[in-house]
Amino acid sequence: METDYIHSRIPHRPPFLWLDRVLEVREDALLAEKVVPVDLELFRGHYPDHPIMPGVLLCEAVFQAGALLISEQLGRNGDRNTGVPVLTRIQGARFKREVGPGDRIEIHVRLRERLGPAWFLKGSVRVHGRVAVTVEFGCTLKAEE
Repeated sequence: METDYIHSRIPHRPPFLWLDRVLEVREDALLAEKVVPVDLELFRGHYPDHPIMPGVLLCEAVFQAGALLISEQLGRNGDRNTGVPVLTRIQGARFKREVGPGDRIEIHVRLRERLGPAWFLKGSVRVHGRVAVTVEFGCTLKAEE
């Protein structure tokens, strides 16, 4: 499940789309991947002698995977067009390992709880089989205009 699948479910587009493919979708979890481009412009300024993917962008990849999971859940209920997920809360982001140019990352996200219009999720990024980032976050649906 690649670009068309992703584009049909979330509004993010390059250069701010941090998912390449969805590898697995379960009822309460999703697994995606991204190959970090070697030639990303941001590497020229973010530790240029030792380029590191900014942690905030790794978190963004998790948030986008969460938006995909929410879209899938809404689609199962027949109400996919009720709005787009927007981030409302970030908790406990932890950065454990660096991600660099050319690395392939796995993005894991799991729904922890849904309370009315609020969705609470937990996610992680793995690189070389090891956890690079963990983060918990919340989303609500914003009506599309």
